Amino acid sequence: MAADKKTEAKTDQAKGKVKEAAGRAVGNERLTAEGRADQAKGDARHAKEKIKDVLND
Repeated sequence: MAADKKTEAKTDQAKGKVKEAAGRAVGNERLTAEGRADQAKGDARHAKEKIKDVLND
């Protein structure tokens, strides 16, 4: 199950990078902000899974 959660985190990070880049390319601040938020969500999810891995070892 942890692998699924890590994959979700990586997906959120990648989706956020694409949104942020697209927002910057077209000058859409809202899209850029959404991209940053998605990246932060992915980063937080990834960090949580890393902590779980450390505690379970």
